[in-house]
Amino acid sequence: MTNALDAHTQVLLIDDDPHLRQALSQTLDLAGLKVQALGDAQGVAEWVGKDWPGVVVTDIRMPGIDGLELLGQLRERDPDLPVLLITGHGDVPLAVQAMRAGAYDFLEKPFPSDQLLDSVHRALDLRRLVLENRSLRLALSDRQQLSGRLVGQSPAMRRLREQIGALAATNADVLILGETGAGKEVVARALHDLSARRDGPFVAINAGALAESVVESELFGHEQGAFTGAQKRRIGKFEFANGGTLFLDEIESMSLDVQVKLLRLLQERAVERLGANQLIPLDIRVIAATKEDLRQAADQGRFRADLYYRLNVASLRIPPLRERGEDALLLFQHFAEAASGRHGMAARSLDSNQRALLLTHTWPGNVRELQNAAERFALGLDLALDNTPVDLPQVAGGLSEQVEAFERALIAAELTRPHGSLRSVAEALGLPRKTLSDKLRKHNLSFSGGNPADEQD
Repeated sequence: MTNALDAHTQVLLIDDDPHLRQALSQTLDLAGLKVQALGDAQGVAEWVGKDWPGVVVTDIRMPGIDGLELLGQLRERDPDLPVLLITGHGDVPLAVQAMRAGAYDFLEKPFPSDQLLDSVHRALDLRRLVLENRSLRLALSDRQQLSGRLVGQSPAMRRLREQIGALAATNADVLILGETGAGKEVVARALHDLSARRDGPFVAINAGALAESVVESELFGHEQGAFTGAQKRRIGKFEFANGGTLFLDEIESMSLDVQVKLLRLLQERAVERLGANQLIPLDIRVIAATKEDLRQAADQGRFRADLYYRLNVASLRIPPLRERGEDALLLFQHFAEAASGRHGMAARSLDSNQRALLLTHTWPGNVRELQNAAERFALGLDLALDNTPVDLPQVAGGLSEQVEAFERALIAAELTRPHGSLRSVAEALGLPRKTLSDKLRKHNLSFSGGNPADEQD
């Protein structure tokens, strides 16, 4: 067998009789089916992937691997793959036994063309249904995985999960944009684990943590004697990630020389070790991440513009926690419960003042800062947050009283920040100016800065 299975093939026909093989191929072809005909079954099981959308029609008696042996091999690969057996008159008992072992159907020679086509069409319909159900189950599982990894019900997080779900199924390289602590590696791992590469390696490397003297060797590898101290061959991270995903964080810290080599690797999908002249083909997905505006860095000459455009084909922006404050309580509870379980401690409950602290904090360290706070809380320590805007009082009463107190505290906290106009305060709070003015009167608060003429509704 010299040619791999064509991905568009609907019927894989295997028969060592060239005349019958040609006749059956013509019948299937005239019926509008994509058929690939083979004279033996050698290597077929390795060709047929688990989710191949076709069916197999094979003779039972063939030299080498016969139809029954092929049936067993294919069922190990995919128990739901329809396999139709062609039998001689004396092989009918054997074919019935094969049906019990999982064959879809058998055709006794000689058989009319209509019988073959009817069986093949029914098998293809069944195959489509099986694959659709698999796809639905996988999509449901992927959504559940994403919800568990990327916790949050804010519109921004729901949109991010949708984008990850769509991109994970592709082989496109991805650029992740996000502040420190926002969860860039979590997103990269989700892209890998929900992709067809999930069984391949996931290799994460922080370019900012590598010394300039070793970054090329770490990424691209080197041959023995390539430079002083290179006593043996080293496989680089890109080559090590072959068949999987390489996550390259803080890509903005790479030197321009290394950026040139990365651009070449992305274009050629091949790596050349230091000290070597041979290109090694790669089957990898590259996910890069940055906390900087790479377009601005390119304009300033700190980042190659061609590399930026090459990476920016598909990008994901992780919203900072301050833009999705409604997720803070949900995230905190998630991390605190997990920490309590790890440390064998009873889960603690947040009081109203602590909830208000979490909701009004600006989270400069993003999710990483929140996770550390939840860890300390689970250990029984005080909920101490840096840069908390105001010291909120304890609130008594029911839910409505607590909501009112929180709203007043949040507006009062924003009024303590430098603002040139009430319009600026309203924008920071995400409120129309008229609504903010009404709430100021309601809570007996006042704005002391700006031009009064600018604050007319």
